[in-house]
Amino acid sequence: MAGTSPAMTKPTDSFMLERLLTPCQPVRPIILNHMLNHSSLDLAFQALADPTRRAIVARLSLGPASVKEIAGPLPMSLPAVMQHLALLETSGLVASEKRGRVRTCRIEPSRISDCERWFSARRREWESRLDRLEACLREETNHET
Repeated sequence: MAGTSPAMTKPTDSFMLERLLTPCQPVRPIILNHMLNHSSLDLAFQALADPTRRAIVARLSLGPASVKEIAGPLPMSLPAVMQHLALLETSGLVASEKRGRVRTCRIEPSRISDCERWFSARRREWESRLDRLEACLREETNHET
């Protein structure tokens, strides 16, 4: 055959190429609706993209804390911490209330649960894909022997 390498003319290689191009099971059509209306998730992930805000969320996961307690171990000014907290509140990850002169912050479990559900769904999808790949490879190995 002109223009083809001898390696591609072996039946096992063409079978393998066909298997790579043809999924073992029908592939679900891509549905983009699950990607719509996730602006709250976008805000949450954007907030968690910063290491300082992740540190604040980690601290608040231990329990409610005043702004002063949160700012204490952080290497920045109190106004900078307040900006981070404002963004966390906007994202819905943190809620705060002011009593007298003390503002107390707490984690917002429902938003954390939303993020966790999103990650769990992605994990299930990828585990399913990897299981199908494993089955295809196992079938390919059995076919070659």
